[in-house]
This record gives sequence, structure tokens and C-alpha cells, in this order.
Amino acid sequence: MAASPRVFAWKIGGDQGEGIDSTGTILATVLARAGYWIYGYKWFSSRIKGGHTNFKIRISDRPVNGASSDTHVLVALTQEAIDKNIDEVLPGGVVLADEAFQARLPETAPAGVRLVTIPLSEIAKQAGGVLMRNMVALGASVYLMGLELGPFHEFVRRRWGSKGEAVVQSNFKALEQGYAFAQEHLPGEPFRLPPADGRPKLTLTGNQALALGAVAAGCRIMAGYPITPATSVMETLAGMLPKFGGAVVQMEDELAAVHVVAGAGYAGARAMTATSGPGISLMQEGIGLLSMTETPSVIVDVQRAGPSTGEPTKVEQSDLLALVHGGHGEGPRIVIVPSSVEECFRDGAEAFNLAERFQCPVIIASDLALGEFTYTAEDLPLDQVRIERGALVDAGELRRLGERRFQRYAFTPTGVSPRSIPGQPDGQFLATGSEHNVFGHVTEDPGNRTRMMEKRWKKMESVDFPAFTYEGPERPDAVVIGLGYTRGVIEEALEALRAHGASVGHLHLRRLSPFPAKELRERLAGLPFAFVVEQNATGELRFLLEAHDAVPAGVVVGEVHKADGRPFVPEEIARPVAERLGVHGDLEGWLRAGDRVAPVQEAVR
Repeated sequence: MAASPRVFAWKIGGDQGEGIDSTGTILATVLARAGYWIYGYKWFSSRIKGGHTNFKIRISDRPVNGASSDTHVLVALTQEAIDKNIDEVLPGGVVLADEAFQARLPETAPAGVRLVTIPLSEIAKQAGGVLMRNMVALGASVYLMGLELGPFHEFVRRRWGSKGEAVVQSNFKALEQGYAFAQEHLPGEPFRLPPADGRPKLTLTGNQALALGAVAAGCRIMAGYPITPATSVMETLAGMLPKFGGAVVQMEDELAAVHVVAGAGYAGARAMTATSGPGISLMQEGIGLLSMTETPSVIVDVQRAGPSTGEPTKVEQSDLLALVHGGHGEGPRIVIVPSSVEECFRDGAEAFNLAERFQCPVIIASDLALGEFTYTAEDLPLDQVRIERGALVDAGELRRLGERRFQRYAFTPTGVSPRSIPGQPDGQFLATGSEHNVFGHVTEDPGNRTRMMEKRWKKMESVDFPAFTYEGPERPDAVVIGLGYTRGVIEEALEALRAHGASVGHLHLRRLSPFPAKELRERLAGLPFAFVVEQNATGELRFLLEAHDAVPAGVVVGEVHKADGRPFVPEEIARPVAERLGVHGDLEGWLRAGDRVAPVQEAVR
């Protein structure tokens, strides 16, 4: 029997529109319900149908939250799927190819990779239709993982039971015949996953988690315009908000969407929008209005590769400067950065509290890898969601003012002025994008202008959202700094470095505005090296660190960045850090086939 991989990697590739995504989703869902930890990520084009696409799933008995460059089993529905992905199939790995095309291994195939052709289409036709060839491939894959079909049968019945017994039985047949074919032609069990803990886990994307957090926090209005990769935030909320008395409104463009959010927030509702790339550019005028009118609002930016249309289905973290400084004039805003589905849920809820406590726009800086890729979570902390409406003036306070008029924009020590909700007797409801006095009346008085600017920015001094997380030795030889989806892949890179004797820490940014310069200076003081990991071409995070003088003198700063659209893999981070620190050893070998993965040369018998 083969040794057990700690992290098993399975991948399916073919043409877009062939059910690649749904096949991967079924596998991820069933295994997560069985208690496995899953990380699923995909390569997909901007076309509805056609063009190469693939979906890779990493499976383990421990949390796994990042991409990798290794694959144990590649299911190929086209020759292109083999050619584009063969480089990451491990020696001893298996390529399962549909017999319907003349599959061949390219000369660049790693030694020891085994090509097995399987009549996927033919078996699927016999089972009920060629569309079920993915189920045949799934059945063969289940055998290769050393698993049983029972949980997949249960999934099929739940998913398609309402379509009739004939549909269920056809899918059963496709699964079973794929399993039987692999059993016959790959005797023994080439791979065996470690046993799962048996505790069912959630599978969800960051966008779904954000939407769930927003609903839990009382969001009842979402206005948006569809744009990849943010659309699934709107789709998730469209299915949920009506159940809670809320609504999703699709607007004609992003500028209109952010203004709907402004109106709803001004009226006292918890409101949000979600967009990406060009959409956040269109919203900048509205974001300025939110700052000037001190209107609570939440804006989600799921970053993608730009500029312009760029590569809408590829990951990038290149909106950072636009989110922190974009727009005309100088308007305060809070920018927070989740890095896991749990944080997406928490931030999706906490953003509304921040918006109302500080009466300003709150931007959640997500990215495509976090927003659209599949993660597992044991639970979402619903019981920890709290709702803070901030400084609201009540009817009694307004009544006691008597003839004194309520000052909506009163100067206060914190810069936060109690607000009244439209409709409250004796309240003040004038709001304008023009400079105004404490009552909201337009004025160009220089003294008032200065005090109002100071008041709005004063609020930022009290923002208490966590600046970053840190894991590692108190005084490491180097710190790797990241943000967003890179958390999981940095953790794997540092695990390899530590296994080779390096003393390294991991600092992950959670807040970009107001920028936590003081906290960072204190954390980094006295350290020899800091490496900034970010998915963009120009080093936007590094620019923010240097612009805010957040790195103390004497700390040498290196950077690991790229803008090729592919998510980072651990080797890309571990290698330059190891070179700088003089760490020796086969890091990449450890990452691809070390303690975590079976000795693959023995994996296929």
C-alpha cells in the first residue's frame, strides 16, 4: 500500500463550459463534509465557453489555504489540459485522459508520470449521456484517492433527487463505472488520503463569506453592477436579503450603485456595494461624497488584474493605492484587508460597525483569489457578531435641545458628531457634497473649512481595527509581510524555511487606512530583514510602507512580487528568503514531496 500524502493535489482540466468547475465543486464539497480540509483554485478565462480552464483541489487532514505547484492526479479532458499542466504532475503521478482524443505525454513530462487513458465519453454515454463523463472521471479519481463512493452517492441523491430516480441512477452508474475502470487498470491503491477527522466542514468562497457577514450584521440594501470577480457577492445577497426584508438593486453602473448606498446609509439603513477594478474607479466620486457627508457605507473591492479590462479572471493586488488615496480631494476612509474566509465573514460584519462608529466609507480590500477560490471552515462565528450603531442622537436628546438647533456636524473632541436619522423630530437632515458648517449649510468660510477638514480627519485617530497579525519568533532573522490571499501560501513557505533551520516571522496586514505606521515600526524595529510579498508589478504595499516611514532605519527590505495572474506558490516566496538568509537544503523538494507528501516514486505500483 502506498504511503499517505499529507496534502493530496487533484486537478481537472478541459475546455471552459465542460463542467470543470462543477466537478471540482462536487469533489470539494463531499470531501469537506467528510471532514477534510480543502483549498480549491481555478484558472479560467473571460469567455463563457471555450478556452482552457482547470480546477485544482488540495486535500488534507489539516488546514490548507494556498496554491501549490504539485499535482498527484491530473484529469485531462483535452490534450491542451495535459500540455498546460503536465509540468506540475509529480513523478509517480497519474494523468487520467479521455480516450476520445489521442492523449500523449509531451517530452517535458516529468519522469515517472503515468498516462492512463479511460473511455470517459463512452462510459458516460452508456450511463445516460456524454455530459456525465465528468462523473465517470470523478469515480475513477475517488478510487485513486483510496476513498469509497458512499458519500458521493449521498451527494448525488441530495443534489439530483428532485429530478427523479432515473437521473440519480444514471449518475450512480457513471461514478461506479469510472471507479471500476480505475480499479481494474490501476490495481491496488496508488494513493491513500490520511483519515479525515469526521467533522463536516463548510466549503465557501471569500465572497460568500463576506455576504454572510454582511447579512449577519444587519445589511439590508445592496446596490451593485455585475463585474468579475465581485458579482458573486451580489448573487449571494440576492438569494438571502429578501428573506430578511432586504433587497439587492442592480444599477446601470457603479457610480449609480455607490450613490444608492449613500442614500440608504444617510437614511439609516445598513447598505453596501461590491465591485472590482474599473468599478472602483467609477465609484471614486461617490466615495468622496460619503466622506464629505460623513455617511456610513461599506464598499467591497475584489481586486483583479488591470489596468482597464486587463485580465478580469486573474488575481492581482493592484488597487491598493487607489483604495487608500483614490479620488479627488482628501476624504477620510477606512480600508481593511481580510485574508481568510473567517476574516471575510468577520470583516463583512465589522465593516458596518466601523462605518457607523466613524461615519465614513469603509472599504474591504479583497482579491480574486480570496473572493472566488474555495476554502473550508469549521464554523463561522455568528455568535460573535455585534452591532454598534455609533453616535445616534435619540428623540429625548433632540427634544431637550428646545430652541437650540441640533448640529449634525458639531465639532467634537473625537471628530465624530452624533447624527439624526431623517424623520426624527427636531433632527437635522441637510447633507451636501459642498463644504458646510455644523448645520450642513454651505459655506466657504476659511476658518470653518479648516476646522471641518480637521474634524473629518480627527476621526481616523481613533480607528481601532487591528493593524496586522504576527506569527513567529519574537526576534526572528527575517519577517515576511503580506496581505490578502497570500496568508496561506506564506505560511507554507515559512513552514519549509523553519524546517531548514530559518528563524522567520509572518506579519500580515489587516488595515491599510489609516495606515498603521507606528505599530509597524515597533514590530519591525531591530530586525535585519523584511520581505514584502504582494501580487502586483510595482510594489504598492512596499510604497505605502516607505511613504509612511513604517520600516525603521537599518531594516533591509526585500520584495517578492509578480503580476502574471497566477496565485503565488510557496517556492516563489521561500526561495528568495532562503537565498537572503543563507538557508541551504532542498526547499522546493521539501515543499513538493517532503514531509507533507508521499514518496511519490513509490506511490504508483
